[in-house]
Amino acid sequence: MMQTDRSHGWDGELLDLDAYLARIGYEGERAPTLGALRGLHRAHVTSIPFENIAAVLGEQVALDLPALQEKLVHGRRGGYCYEHALLFAAALERFGFEATGVNGRVTLGAGKANPPTHALLAVRAADDERLWLCDVGFGSGPLEPVEIRDGAEAEFDGWRFRMERRAGVFGVDEWWLHQRKEGRWEDRHTFVMTPVSPKDWLMGSHYVATHPRSPFVRRLYAQTFGAARHHTLDATTWTTYLPDGSSTERKIEAAELGRVLAEEFRIVADAASLARLRDGLDSA
Repeated sequence: MMQTDRSHGWDGELLDLDAYLARIGYEGERAPTLGALRGLHRAHVTSIPFENIAAVLGEQVALDLPALQEKLVHGRRGGYCYEHALLFAAALERFGFEATGVNGRVTLGAGKANPPTHALLAVRAADDERLWLCDVGFGSGPLEPVEIRDGAEAEFDGWRFRMERRAGVFGVDEWWLHQRKEGRWEDRHTFVMTPVSPKDWLMGSHYVATHPRSPFVRRLYAQTFGAARHHTLDATTWTTYLPDGSSTERKIEAAELGRVLAEEFRIVADAASLARLRDGLDSA
């Protein structure tokens, strides 16, 4: 009889754990504790940037662990949510955490349903019975996990988040993550607690990286996030946000792109990719 593959594993055995931990600067305990989860989350979010260079250049975005390591760990590049979540899940698996993938729908205050194209992880620690949302691939935090509990609020170095549960159809609750911006709560994304596997994320990633309606194939987008500031680069618009809600904005020239990516966003792109990206900025 043919066996059905029900594996939701994260290929943690393929991860060069020492290299990954060195990449993110994590030196804490290697155990599935809540303290370690918080430390890993903060280290990953503040060390590996968000970027869509491959998608905007029409290149394949590979999601297998060896390719993710080569790009995000050894290659000093970043990635988008699927890449981040899969790499982080592999590390969590090696630590012994119980991690489950879920799909998110990005809303950003729009109040409308979008495709489920955001990768999230629901995680439990061995020394804590609560369930935690790990969102390492959004590009703008949170710095640490947020408890999946109605009304749960969290503040990390001035960045504030809140979880809300809403009744959904067929009795399936919707969970909404809100972020405090300019004195008000803005819904950032919503998800339901339906487990997904790495294979499920292949479809969402393919849409994000190839569909003509995906914003990630239209223009360059990069982000770095830290305790003190959040940088975004949207084509030629470089914006810096602070925890108090203030922001500054400037335009960059195409000739500055390599320096800005390397020095401000910690993204090292090869010369050929930079040339193609500059051509795209010049023609925009």
